Amino acid sequence: MRDVDVVVVGAGQAGLSAAYHLRRVGLTPGRDFVVLDHAPRPGGAWQFRWPSLTYGKVHGMHALPGMELTGADGSRPSSEVIGEYFAAYEERFGLGVRRPVDVTAVREGEGGRLLVETSEGNWSARALISATGTWDRPFWPRYAGQETFLGRQLHTAGYRGPEEFAGQRVIVVGGGASGTQHLMEIAPYAAETFWVTRRPPVFVDGDFGEAAGREAVARVEDRVRRGLPPESVVSVTGLPLNDAVRRARAQGVLDRLPMFDRITPTGAVWDDGRTVEAEAILWATGFRAAIDHLAPLRLREPGGGIRMDGTRAVRDERVHLVGYGPSASTIGANRAGRAAVRGIERLLDRAPALTP
Repeated sequence: MRDVDVVVVGAGQAGLSAAYHLRRVGLTPGRDFVVLDHAPRPGGAWQFRWPSLTYGKVHGMHALPGMELTGADGSRPSSEVIGEYFAAYEERFGLGVRRPVDVTAVREGEGGRLLVETSEGNWSARALISATGTWDRPFWPRYAGQETFLGRQLHTAGYRGPEEFAGQRVIVVGGGASGTQHLMEIAPYAAETFWVTRRPPVFVDGDFGEAAGREAVARVEDRVRRGLPPESVVSVTGLPLNDAVRRARAQGVLDRLPMFDRITPTGAVWDDGRTVEAEAILWATGFRAAIDHLAPLRLREPGGGIRMDGTRAVRDERVHLVGYGPSASTIGANRAGRAAVRGIERLLDRAPALTP
């Protein structure tokens, strides 16, 4: 058993931001706090993105606090660019991230402390910052006949590029940004593509401005404040109508079909008699918060989510979630990391201007 003041779970944008601010208030990595990350190398979820998602295609990537990302080659895979940036960040600030370490459970410990169980042994902490994101929990909806499909089914989490769909008929399910990106990449290679969504997509012309951003954050904040699971960003903001999307719509690539009713061994069918034959189904259906390790603390509300006050879990003031709900964006994660550390300072009864 090793004792620290704070355990940070996850070394993506939110976890690194929190670690940076813990250092800023005078806590020492390895002695006062530890960052545990289950990924094999730096880069958070970015390291698992498909190679064709180049850095130039990434929207809204904000630098980590205290170190800008400059001079990046937009033609390189985002997994490489951001992975190298995160690695340099960890080294510059001496964060001492431990990896690969799986956090299996967080439960009540002794003396009012939290017991953090991991693949590397147990930690005892006065507070916890959970920054585990969503990548580890891809959401697969269930439809009648799904298990009978003879072709390939995969999720965005397993997508590696459009070349593997050459000459195939492909159904892409999902109305978010990933679904549209997959369609536009796959269409030139596939024999035919079909786009299926539960709701008609809403395309938004013009820039996603500050007012729209505030509205989106406010809606998600309201949900987590009421203990409901966060909703997707696209359901609030709509899809940006850029030049690439306009071309794809003009070419018929983004002609949307309503959700099918059943999956067959060779495709999908609708109750109105429509049928589609396909060799592959790509589920671009999003992700859910990876918070199963917190289950022993019984933080979930009847609505299915964790009720939040800022970054703090209402049911347990020792637990802060960053990169969850309204902070599930790169700029939101930065701000949440700072806010969580402020809350933990108060919990640890430290003065705001802490000196070693």
